[in-house]
Amino acid sequence: MASIKAILAKPFAKRVAKQIKKWSSHPIETQEKVFQKLIADAVGTAFGKDHDFISVNNHEDFVKRVPIRDYEALKSYIERVVDGEEDVLWKGKPIYFAKTSGTTSGAKYIPITKDSMPSHVKAARNAILMYINETGNTRFVDGKMIFLQGSPILKEQKGIQLGRLSGIVAHYVPKYLQKNRLPSWETNCIEDWETKVDAIVEETLPENMTIISGIPSWVQMYFEKLIEKTDKKVGDIFKNFNLFIFGGVNYEPYRAKFENLIGRKVDSIELYPASEGFFAFQDKQNEKGMLLQLNSGIFYEFVEAEHFFEDNPQRITLKDVKVGINYVMIISTNAGLWAYNIGDTVQFTSTSPYRVIVSGRIKHFISAFGEHVIGKEVEQAMNEAIQSSEVSINEFTVAPQINPEEGLPYHEWFVEFENEPKDFVTFTNVIDQSLQAQNSYYKDLIDGKVLRPLKITKVKNEGFKNYMKSIGKLGGQNKIPRLSNDRKIADELYNKGLVK
Repeated sequence: MASIKAILAKPFAKRVAKQIKKWSSHPIETQEKVFQKLIADAVGTAFGKDHDFISVNNHEDFVKRVPIRDYEALKSYIERVVDGEEDVLWKGKPIYFAKTSGTTSGAKYIPITKDSMPSHVKAARNAILMYINETGNTRFVDGKMIFLQGSPILKEQKGIQLGRLSGIVAHYVPKYLQKNRLPSWETNCIEDWETKVDAIVEETLPENMTIISGIPSWVQMYFEKLIEKTDKKVGDIFKNFNLFIFGGVNYEPYRAKFENLIGRKVDSIELYPASEGFFAFQDKQNEKGMLLQLNSGIFYEFVEAEHFFEDNPQRITLKDVKVGINYVMIISTNAGLWAYNIGDTVQFTSTSPYRVIVSGRIKHFISAFGEHVIGKEVEQAMNEAIQSSEVSINEFTVAPQINPEEGLPYHEWFVEFENEPKDFVTFTNVIDQSLQAQNSYYKDLIDGKVLRPLKITKVKNEGFKNYMKSIGKLGGQNKIPRLSNDRKIADELYNKGLVK
């Protein structure tokens, strides 16, 4: 018999789905309201005064006054906030800083305010409620759920709490879920990732786990330790596990591996959270892409990725985007980020409603020869190769080889196989042909004998895990870049003896 919690979940889900339909059916008006409120609320801030917000009435005014900035360009304002100054980027002071590791700037301090915090929590909840409303499945609400995340221990700096986003969000688990939630506070506070996963295995083994969530590569590590301990598939250990929630990377390259580890198919929900905001979640099981959150205190602008590095590239709003174009996403938020480049590229899969997929990072591409290959293209190529053979992989990354010892330059694919293809030549050809079909620049370079077809280099078992451990980025929200325009990762894999 269904519990009271399971019975009440359905009408609650229906009500939330109705609210979401209301704003997603009026996307342009919704975004305009968000824009006007952001400007009005920040007029009196230091940033608002410096950029003449009092004269901003529309998007054109905003573009004239506020240039696109990344963290480095906004740093002088953020440092004032970190030093305890009020009313700098947003009214008052932030309640948190989400600390992230930047590539060029060392640690980044991303402000989270009283106004922005609720959307971080609500969006994840709404993703589950939309799933309930669509499928009618509430079986999981009475079981235990786990989110593999960073430590919830926060430090204080000038009266502002500081920690990882996932650790901050851990403080906002609703009361009605707290009894269901694992790992325990003590286990969650373990800093060393491998020790933590071992403790999570011990803690969850005897439980009725129904929801498991986290970045796929780190959930995979948890699953493998469960199997090692019990010699059973995850789906046999947790018979009622039927919902996997993930974000941070494309799940497709992992899907075959996960189905093998679990031993059966389970439903999944994709999320698009970041320290800067919770941007989208999967609202339909059979639709490609995630519903862009238009009513969450975030105003979106988009710049075509191929023009992004030009002087003054055109900044468009939602009404002018097109399906299938690769855009750099620019955000302005009620946490005080203005025309801010988070570094992600997205493509729209639908404009009614507005759904996106994350196609890569504007800094993560290969264009050593002008080919501008992006994350989505290498993932799709790998996925096609996996589907055409009985292969599963743990992880992969791609780098250019500009100066080979002999022959033409090429793209080098570093792949950690779970089980290898029977026919390596065919497997490699499927990837290369898919990449040529998707990217005409790459095809032209192959046809013109500037590049030769790609080469696969096998990575040893647990090679990527050992690489991440060696650079102090094992676990949590860290992930391997899908591709790089240099050979930093490639050289490290060779130097540390992690390739076969």
